[in-house]
Amino acid sequence: MVMEQSPPKVPKIAISLADASNEVRRAATDLHHLNLGPGQELVTQWLDDGLELPDLAAMRDYRIGRVRRQLELMGYDGALLMDPMNIRYATDSTNMQIWVMHNAARYCWVGLDGSCIVWEFNECEFLNAHNPAVTEVRPAQGSSYFLAGPRWKERANKFADEIIDVVSQHAGDKPKIAIDQCHPVGYQRFAAAGIEIGNGVEMMELARAIKGPDEIKAMKCAVHACETTMREMHHEMKPGMTEREIWSILHAGNIRRAGEWIETQILASGPRTNPWMQEASSRTVQAGDLLGYDTDLVGAYGMMVDISRTWLVGDGAPSAAQANTHSIAVEQIQRNIELLRPGTTFRQLTFDAWSPPWDEFRRYCCQFHGVGQCDEFPEIYWPEQWDEWGYDGELESGMVLTVESFVGPRVGGEGVKLENQVLVTEHGPEVLTRLPLDL
Repeated sequence: MVMEQSPPKVPKIAISLADASNEVRRAATDLHHLNLGPGQELVTQWLDDGLELPDLAAMRDYRIGRVRRQLELMGYDGALLMDPMNIRYATDSTNMQIWVMHNAARYCWVGLDGSCIVWEFNECEFLNAHNPAVTEVRPAQGSSYFLAGPRWKERANKFADEIIDVVSQHAGDKPKIAIDQCHPVGYQRFAAAGIEIGNGVEMMELARAIKGPDEIKAMKCAVHACETTMREMHHEMKPGMTEREIWSILHAGNIRRAGEWIETQILASGPRTNPWMQEASSRTVQAGDLLGYDTDLVGAYGMMVDISRTWLVGDGAPSAAQANTHSIAVEQIQRNIELLRPGTTFRQLTFDAWSPPWDEFRRYCCQFHGVGQCDEFPEIYWPEQWDEWGYDGELESGMVLTVESFVGPRVGGEGVKLENQVLVTEHGPEVLTRLPLDL
């Protein structure tokens, strides 16, 4: 009788990417989806339409340079990052982005001393070998209850032990580090070890605020892909479809054109357009309805395209009420774009932006907000919210913001949602999203 034997346990060890086998390095480099890129068909479309492709190596260098510069400005020796958006920015490495947002199974360290360590999910260390910015890869110590069950505290302490050791090696005798998010056990253990902790969310938002030349090129490619899909939506939209059927066209086109995910499902038609913020439903769209949506889309190269349009369903003409509401929303977008210039303060944006009377029309939750890999700093609220929410700052060349408008008559009827994405330049605002605003 032959007894079954358990497979031998392979010890988990940290690896230096320089020591990775040729086979692993080839698979990680040549076959990694970030290096395979968007695909020749999409690249050809972009080039034919006059776009420039980003230099991904230069973009990586710019981003980790921004992180280290911000660490230096804020007096930190390094940063522990667990938000997958921040990990992507600092290291240009990805793995199951949405899944790791709610499972703490992936994190990284960026040190002022040049160290850049990624702790990777189970057996996925090879996914980082495409990137020379990453100096070391280690197996992650997952401590969520899903991953560790009742042993969560044990795993959390192993996580903390390893981070404390890394900080001792790379951050000096009196370390001060930034953390964007962390297990409570980690915060407790770090404080006990004499590590001063700062706000890594603040640090990373400030680092990400100014886009480099290749980030702008990447964003323009993502916009082109998104707007091509939006044209498909418009062409295929017809009475009798459900809101979800129309919304699914955006999802399919985003994935087909090298996009990554969509953060919301905000699409509404007819009477569901006012008030705003309804997500797509089973409602059947009727001829003559207005249909509005917000892309909230993480597209090609991991760049967000966050724009809104409202369209008339069917071949008829808009009613007088629809046309009037739409014209007010267009005016708000066009007037407020002109404010996006270097040197304009956040307070000026708050108080100088134009909007229709609040007592007559419902509005969106903000007037402007930053955008890059996702919705980002700053968020510009309304004048009467200044005392509770307002904060000042100044627009700089290289920032990208969206200009928001929702106009919903309080007396009833449909609402209109519009939004454009705008680059702040030394020569004035550059509208990145070119799809017409009309119905």
